[in-house]
Amino acid sequence: METEKQKKKMRWWKIPLGILLAVILIVGGYAAYVLLTYNRIEDNQTLEVQGNAEESAAAGREYTIVSYNIGFGAYTADFTFFMDGGKESRARSRESVLECVNGTSETALSYSPDFVLFQEVDTDSTRSHHVDQASLITDLFGASGSFDHVFAQNYHSAYLMVPPLEPHGASNSGLLTLSRADISSSLRRSLPIATGFKKLLDLDRCYSISRIPVDNGKELVLINLHTSAYGTDASQGNAQMEMLFADMKAEYDKGNYVICGGDFNHDFTGDSVQYFNPGTQDIFSWCQPFPEDIIPDGFTRCMDYADGMVSTSRNTDIPYSEESFVVILDGFVVSDNVTCRYVQNIDTGYQYTDHNPVVMKFTLNP
Repeated sequence: METEKQKKKMRWWKIPLGILLAVILIVGGYAAYVLLTYNRIEDNQTLEVQGNAEESAAAGREYTIVSYNIGFGAYTADFTFFMDGGKESRARSRESVLECVNGTSETALSYSPDFVLFQEVDTDSTRSHHVDQASLITDLFGASGSFDHVFAQNYHSAYLMVPPLEPHGASNSGLLTLSRADISSSLRRSLPIATGFKKLLDLDRCYSISRIPVDNGKELVLINLHTSAYGTDASQGNAQMEMLFADMKAEYDKGNYVICGGDFNHDFTGDSVQYFNPGTQDIFSWCQPFPEDIIPDGFTRCMDYADGMVSTSRNTDIPYSEESFVVILDGFVVSDNVTCRYVQNIDTGYQYTDHNPVVMKFTLNP
C-alpha cells in the first residue's frame, strides 16, 4: 500500500514538471524562430523608381520640401506606446490607420510640396492592421499631380510577442520619397546598428539616396533618413551619422547638391530638450544632442526657424498634453550650394502622428 501511495505522489510531481518543460520548449522554440528568421536587408540595394514625373530640377528656382514621420498611422494625439512607457502596441483600428495616414498626407500636400520625405511608412504590419500605407500615400499624391516615388524598406521583423496581451507582431516599414522632378535612380544604404540581443529591438535602419538631374548638368542628391531610436547608444548613433556624412560629402565633392531630411533621432538643435522641458532630468537614447562636431565642412543644419522653435516629436508615455516631453528630432541638413530660404516646424497638435512635419523652401545655387 505504501508503495502505491509513493507512486501516486511521484505522478503528481510529473504534472508541474511537464508544464515547465512545455513552457521551456515553447519559449526556446520562439526564441529560435526570432533569431533564425532575423536577417539584415542588403546594403547598396537598387530601388525601383515609379511614377510619372518628367521635368528635371532647375538651378535658381525655389522649391518646397516636407519631411514627415507618420508613425505607422497609429499615433492619434491620445495614443501611448508601450516602448515609451505607455500602454498600446498597435493602432486602435484599421479605420484609425486610414484616418491618420490620410491626415498626414493631406497636411503635407497643403504646402504644395515639390518633394516629400516620409518615414515610418508601413506596408504590411500587424501593428497597423496590414494597411499598405505606401500605396495609399502615392495614390493620394498621384491624384494631385505628377510625382515620382521610391520606397526603401527600413526594417522588417519576425512576429514579436511583446507585450504578451497584445503583441506588436510582425513589422514591415520604410521610407517613402516623392518628387515632382524626375528621379533618375535611387539606392538604399544600410546603417550600422546595435549588435547582440539589442539588434532585435533596433531592427534594421537605412537611408535612401535619390538622384534628380538638374538643368546645369549636376544632380540633386535627396537623402531620406530614419536613424535608430531604441536599443542603441550615443556611439552607435554617431557611427550612423559618420556613415551618412561620408556619403553626403562624397556627393558634395563631385559638385552635386545635397539635401538630407528626416528623423535623425537626435536633439536636432542640440538644445531643444531643455528649451521645451526646462529642468528635466529625463534622458532618452533617441534624443541625445546632435553630434555637430562631425558635420563635414560645407554642410549646415537648417535651424533659422521663421516662426520660432516648435517641437517635432513627443514622448508617448502619456497622451499629448502640456506635460508631455517634446523635442526637435526632425529637420534638414544641406550642402552650402543649397540656399535654405525658409524653414519651419509645423504645430499640428500631434493629431495624426507622434511627429510634426518640417517644411523648407530652398534654391539650388546656379
